[in-house]
Amino acid sequence: MMPEIALNVLDIAQNSVRAEASLIQISVDVDEAADTLTITIEDNGCGMTAEQTARVTDPFFTTRTTRKIGLGVPLFQDGCREYGRQFFYSV
Repeated sequence: MMPEIALNVLDIAQNSVRAEASLIQISVDVDEAADTLTITIEDNGCGMTAEQTARVTDPFFTTRTTRKIGLGVPLFQDGCREYGRQFFYSV
């Protein structure tokens, strides 16, 4: 699972670069007692519209013109579910 998580985090960070972020912060917090892994990715990019925010987990939505699917966040979410974990996001 860890290689998959690393690739998902890298993909989300690349989205930050495409959003013209000059600062990207990635933090990882492990709480063994609560059996949780929290990954936070923050940036100062251009942000998302209300429509983009509402559809962030939709694999068939993207703002790119060269690729008609947006799999970054949906794959991250599916990976969590595959291992019986929950996925939360906020923007």
